[in-house]
Amino acid sequence: MSKPHFPFTAVCGQAQFKLALILTAINPAIGGVVISGPRGSAKSTLARGMADLLPDHLQAEGDDLVAAEFVTLPLGASEEMLLGTLDLEQVLNDKKMQFSPGLLSKAHGGVLYVDEVNLLPDNLVDLLLDVSTSGVNRVERDGISHSHRSEFLLVGTMNPDEGELRPQLHDRFGFSVNLSNHYAPLERVEIVKRREQFDRNSEAFIAEYADQQTELVDQILAAREKLQTVTCSDELRLDIAERCAQAQVDGLRADIVWYRAALTHAALNQQAEVTKQNIDVVEELVLAHRRKVTPEQNPPQQPPTPPKQDQQGFKRPDDSHRQQPDEGEWGAMKPQQQTTAEKTSLDLPDLMTHNHEKQGIKQISELSSRPDWFKTLMSNLPNWPPKSLQFKKQGKSADRLHLVLLDTSASTLQAQGFAYAKAAVLQISEQAYLNREQIALFGFGNTEVKNLLSRIRAPKELRSWLDQLGAGGGTPMREAFVEARTYLQQLRKQQPELDVAIYVLSDGRSSSSLNGIDLGGDLIWIDTELSQVKRGKGRRFAHELNATYLSLSGA
Repeated sequence: MSKPHFPFTAVCGQAQFKLALILTAINPAIGGVVISGPRGSAKSTLARGMADLLPDHLQAEGDDLVAAEFVTLPLGASEEMLLGTLDLEQVLNDKKMQFSPGLLSKAHGGVLYVDEVNLLPDNLVDLLLDVSTSGVNRVERDGISHSHRSEFLLVGTMNPDEGELRPQLHDRFGFSVNLSNHYAPLERVEIVKRREQFDRNSEAFIAEYADQQTELVDQILAAREKLQTVTCSDELRLDIAERCAQAQVDGLRADIVWYRAALTHAALNQQAEVTKQNIDVVEELVLAHRRKVTPEQNPPQQPPTPPKQDQQGFKRPDDSHRQQPDEGEWGAMKPQQQTTAEKTSLDLPDLMTHNHEKQGIKQISELSSRPDWFKTLMSNLPNWPPKSLQFKKQGKSADRLHLVLLDTSASTLQAQGFAYAKAAVLQISEQAYLNREQIALFGFGNTEVKNLLSRIRAPKELRSWLDQLGAGGGTPMREAFVEARTYLQQLRKQQPELDVAIYVLSDGRSSSSLNGIDLGGDLIWIDTELSQVKRGKGRRFAHELNATYLSLSGA
């Protein structure tokens, strides 16, 4: 007998989260819900309670009606566990290729819950979102070609203290909700009372809310039917488009999700057509994780400055063309910047390529510890047990990250050191772009550390953005290294085998001590001190960190 769930309708507060779950249950095409909030904010309680409100459904394969299930995806899940794989028992006993369903098959018609989705490997998040959107799981692997229906309510939760979900993945969730566990005293008393009642006698407590649960189930079913006939005027479609443009969202996903959410909210209220109120109610659910400009802000009338840490990451430069910059683009640089870029004599591209190729050869040549069961079975049939196991090749790391720590303090402005440092950053970015690798940039100056460039696939063109980057103030060097260490620790929880190269561009003019700080990765110190009288602190810091030392002094 399964453990009873706390009734959905008995949860106090969290109206936005409840609305997001109900709308997605009515219309799965919205694309799932991601919830960000601290511990104790009823994230998992509401997600489990939602499964009890979903109607019975046909199995993914078969004609039998089954109840909706609440399926949890563990952090250590593999692609085979999620998608399904070869049924080894069937192959061994009957010598037949048979598909063994995964969690996506089990979650069909129910709730697929991913706790700490921000720590889940990116490839699994991509797979989840693809299937959640299409409603079909297609498996083409290990000699298997199989597909089955997989329609579920995807709920991902995360604690922001453990790190943020990458903006590219966050955007693919239809709704985003930021929860708070700051309740009024009376609410706290009521929450505790209800929890005590449920723990003391769960059956009686569930029975008390049975009518409300049934009423909500009926609302969901009625809304699903009504959804097919709800209409939306072109005037309101234009309203959605204009608001998305004002929020400066990327792409058209926000427009599509907002339109679907407005239709669904109208269906929930049994309306024949969408009204402005429907659009207003769902606005925050759609734009919370997508907007770059809040309604109070005016759209910028000048080229944007580097984004602050609390914004939704870096705005990609236009990369619609795949050609190298022509003379007009290079000629548009200021004379001083052009000279700086040409004079920079660092051999960064060769260094990066050397490290990349050396690690790639090692990874490709080694075998992983995971057996390749399909190849093992095929090479040993009809004999069993096999005389030897075939192992999967350890492919090259899925991601290589170039993390740049750029000194933006006032001392770097001497002798054009900051301009040369920008040119070095540009070289790092260009090489990462050619290798289809990722880059992140932290700036430390003016007594603060800023995440200037969120972890993204390196853009083709950064020059104009770097031109706008200013410098000034003190040098919080130790704080920058501590921030970088925390940032990398969070990333490595998601991807333990993440390949990281770290570049520090600084003149070393800081009284900070870096003792006891280990960033764990290939560390390269690029000394930007170009003044005639050199203090040589950059070389000492590099020695202290056991880093490769390079200097711009010959640039």
